[in-house]
Amino acid sequence: MRVHEKYSTLPAEDRRVHIINICAIEDIGYLPSEGTLLNSLSVDPDAECKYGLYFRDGKRKVDYILVYHHKRSSGSRTLARRVQHSDTVPAARSIKQDQPLPGKGTPVEAGGPEPPMDYHEDDKRFRREEYEGNLLEAGLELEHDEDTKIHGIGFVKIHAPWNVLCREAEFLKLKMPTKKMYHINETRGLLKKINSVLQKITDPIQPRVAEHRPQATKRLSYPFSREKQHLFDLSDKDSFFDSKTRSTIVYEILKRTTCTKAKYSMGEGEERKKDSALLNKRRKCGKYGITSLLANGVYSAAYPLHDGDYEGENTEFNDRKLLYEEWASYGVFYKYQPIDLVRKYFGEKIGLYFAWLGVYTQMLIPASIVGIIVFLYGCATVDENIPSMEMCDQRHNITMCPLCDKTCSYWKMSSACATARASHLFDNPATVFFSVFMALWAATFMEHWKRKQMRLNYRWDLTGFEEEEVIRPRLLPQDHPRAEYEARVLKKSLRKESKSKETDKVKLTWRDRFPAYFTSLVSIIFMIAVTFAIVLGVIIYRISTAAALAMNSSPSVRSNIRVTVTATAVIINLVVIILLDEVYGCIARWLTKIEVPKTEKSFEERLIFKAFLLKFVNSYTPIFYVAFFKGRFVGRPGDYVYIFHSFRMEECAPGGCLMELCIQLSIIMLGKQLIQNNLFEIGIPKMKKFFRYLKLKRRSPPDHEEYVKKKQRYEVDYTLEPFAGLTPEYMEMIIQFGFVTLFVASFPLAPLFALLNNIIEIRLDAKKFVTELRRPVAVRAKDIGIWYNILRGVGKLAVIINAFVISFTSDFIPRLVYLYMYSENGTMHGFVNHTLSSFNVSDFQNGTAPNDPLDLGYEVHICRYKDYREPPWSENKYDISKDFWAVLAARLAFVIVFQNLVMFMSDFVDWVIPDIPKDISQQIHKEKVLMVELFMREEQGKQQLLETWMEKDRKRDEPCNNHSAKAGLDSPTFHGGAL
Repeated sequence: MRVHEKYSTLPAEDRRVHIINICAIEDIGYLPSEGTLLNSLSVDPDAECKYGLYFRDGKRKVDYILVYHHKRSSGSRTLARRVQHSDTVPAARSIKQDQPLPGKGTPVEAGGPEPPMDYHEDDKRFRREEYEGNLLEAGLELEHDEDTKIHGIGFVKIHAPWNVLCREAEFLKLKMPTKKMYHINETRGLLKKINSVLQKITDPIQPRVAEHRPQATKRLSYPFSREKQHLFDLSDKDSFFDSKTRSTIVYEILKRTTCTKAKYSMGEGEERKKDSALLNKRRKCGKYGITSLLANGVYSAAYPLHDGDYEGENTEFNDRKLLYEEWASYGVFYKYQPIDLVRKYFGEKIGLYFAWLGVYTQMLIPASIVGIIVFLYGCATVDENIPSMEMCDQRHNITMCPLCDKTCSYWKMSSACATARASHLFDNPATVFFSVFMALWAATFMEHWKRKQMRLNYRWDLTGFEEEEVIRPRLLPQDHPRAEYEARVLKKSLRKESKSKETDKVKLTWRDRFPAYFTSLVSIIFMIAVTFAIVLGVIIYRISTAAALAMNSSPSVRSNIRVTVTATAVIINLVVIILLDEVYGCIARWLTKIEVPKTEKSFEERLIFKAFLLKFVNSYTPIFYVAFFKGRFVGRPGDYVYIFHSFRMEECAPGGCLMELCIQLSIIMLGKQLIQNNLFEIGIPKMKKFFRYLKLKRRSPPDHEEYVKKKQRYEVDYTLEPFAGLTPEYMEMIIQFGFVTLFVASFPLAPLFALLNNIIEIRLDAKKFVTELRRPVAVRAKDIGIWYNILRGVGKLAVIINAFVISFTSDFIPRLVYLYMYSENGTMHGFVNHTLSSFNVSDFQNGTAPNDPLDLGYEVHICRYKDYREPPWSENKYDISKDFWAVLAARLAFVIVFQNLVMFMSDFVDWVIPDIPKDISQQIHKEKVLMVELFMREEQGKQQLLETWMEKDRKRDEPCNNHSAKAGLDSPTFHGGAL
């Protein structure tokens, strides 16, 4: 029996208990079976440790879990892993490997054949032992569990004791609440009454969460310091550091702790020498933190535990259950989010995402209301719209030129009556106002979010976070090198021929990354070209399908050619966009990986840039085509523009392309939200969870008694989906924000559909985080990072695009030009005729005239087409007319005026609304003053205490001095030379 006092982390009163090798006892027949031992216990040991939330002693909380694969004999199963304590993982340097460790693996039966050695697995085991030994030296406490329901999976439970938590909290400069409390300044007078009324009105939609209630007082926060522990309320040390903070601290230690050696080489002879050299290099430059160990398969997973179950009759109440009931349930869709509780459980970064999503959804309410009003205005005035009435009037008898060569015949403009009336719903004077409103709405939304973000920073004690981040890298690198970067640096150091250079100074330069950068550039250009090619393919489909349907003998089919072609083409675009989104996301991640960014932050920013660029192009290219290119390069009858010398370019309907743009935008937006954002988010995680369940079930032993017993918390969490970051969540919302703002002039109902989607999206994401995902490591952040800059960029781009949509896609400008320059009576009568040019059918090119020129029942000599050109009886027939240049000048002038006016108004809103609310700035200043007063009082107390001690010492010395003086007077005096 051997006891390792050096690495023992048991409490002092328990260290007298020796850890017995239960495997050895079982071998000599002392322990009959596992079932006998379990039945002999009066208390369920799993219940004592709350089914995995605590160590086996039921006192030490599990703060983090490491998971690894191991190989063991199926014939021998013991409880060794489940009853041993935290000293089961001694450091590899102090243990002889020929001595079986207490509970470490299964001993080989006497006389049995020795199993073949798996050097790869043995190397992983040795690295784990060394790494876990280093964790013990760092002060953490560990406990193993290999006797689980998941066959071949071992778990390492990690606990951070109080002294480690204090040390790391001081190291990380974590702000913790002090004993000092102060009253928050409340509004007075009329504002106080208004706030009280609003609180009563909104009380039914507030979550029943303590953290969400308005607080009249707040604790003063200060970076934790072991020297100033008296400032903090340490009456309950178990709850002083919550589970989120504890897991964050442990994760920092896991990243910082390294493993530099491997036990075995993987080959013989020369291979062994090479591996030996490799190991020597690793000792110098290869530092395997938890990220590297995960990447190399030494550990298969690492995660903090959820607080407990979220449903069930006998489930203990915990923050996860509260989040499930008040946040992740569809029945509370009408309530505010408990953002403070979300932050408490998941951390600031995830809390900020849901806070931003909530603010965005809240701001969509006024935009939706105005959009509905604009749409209803179009519905109310459709019968008063003179241009659509003229198009629908059968008496005008306007004969239009064929839409395609040969197979298409002449057609009456009145057949496009329905399209013209529908276009007015979205193409009316109110849409211009709505475009200006949405531009100001975007600016107001950004300012409102900045103010909300500042309030959250104050509530979450993040006001000084930026200054701390500037200082901390000198003490601790916040962004640890990624595992792939370290491996690449290791390879580069091994290739160096000069031994004089230190390998610690080796780093990747632009020359090392140039092939990856070149590959990324070429790949992105190629994928953008693929997107354009697909859009071109859909254009050819539309043209060919329209020509095919024109030959149909059914009048109803021929009358609905435009609607049929547009709808089917948009559905094809939607399917392609959804598929390419998934493909481009994978390619963007692969391209970012081959660039080998050094830190996770750099990796995330590069990934966001590539993914956003590709998905932006993929989602908006079909819409850009309809908005700005369709019908612009058609040519004219007798001189059409052809693609590949076979397919004639598409034309817009007589009412313009705005209606088609509306159809395109609405189907793509709604389809992406319904299929990609909702069905995929619900279906894919459930499918992955189901397949993982089947896989683990196949690997689990067929022991029914073991299978039916309740799983440990870490076993349940292991079956959940790993957290993959917030990039996909932000990405889908940014793309939606683009749909809401970029082309809102063509689809005023876009904010309404976005609002309905987001109401579901919030609860869907909440349910995914609470029930479907492993608990992510809490990350401190004071803003949403690069996404804010992307939002601002999309908002600025929206102003420009809406200006061009109103000016060039809609008929708003041509109507104004006609009304003020060409109308004889100041009305819109005659506008349709003004926008149509005439064509003599005798000028058709050979082979392009309709096959059935008498399809309308009469012979056609002059047909009309939409353009500003000279008539056939003019000297410069079919040339561009002066009206075209007048309209073009008006369009360009409108773009310039609209863009500058709206930009100025947006900047004015940005300037008028302060980024920091006045009350928050006052509270921050008050906190600083109180902190100074607190330390001044502390210093004064120390000074008074020091003066009191000095006064006591002086009084204590005075009697001694008096006694000495009196004794001197009574003693005999010796005069000179007495000796």
